[in-house]
Formats: sequence, structure tokens, C-alpha cells
Amino acid sequence: MKTNMGTLDKIIRVIVAIAAGLLVYFEIVQGVYSYILLAIVAIFILTSLVGFCPIYSIFGLNTCTVKKKD
Repeated sequence: MKTNMGTLDKIIRVIVAIAAGLLVYFEIVQGVYSYILLAIVAIFILTSLVGFCPIYSIFGLNTCTVKKKD
């Protein structure tokens, strides 16, 4: 598994995950939608920690900057 997520992408995912988690915590989102949102939060946090997004690899996207050796 190669890293395909850049630092900015990871930060954005963590911020979105925290915001979504707060929506569930403060019961703004309730019921089945809260479980769906928590699953998305878990996926965002996991992919941010690992640095690999399977959807990016399917579409051939890469936001990670790679240093070239001279």
C-alpha cells in the first residue's frame, strides 16, 4: 500500500471527521443517520492515519507530494 494522500488532505479529513463527530455528540444528527455518519468519521480518521485512500487508488488520484531523487 503506497501513500496516496497529502498532508493537507489528511488535515481536511480530520477536521471534517471532528465536525461530523460533534454533530452526533450534540445530537444534531440522530437515529440511523448518526450511525452512518459515525462510520464515515471512522473511515476518514483511519485513512488519515494510514495515508492511503482506496477510492483514490481506484480513480488513480494521488495528492501526496513525492520527492524526486537527483
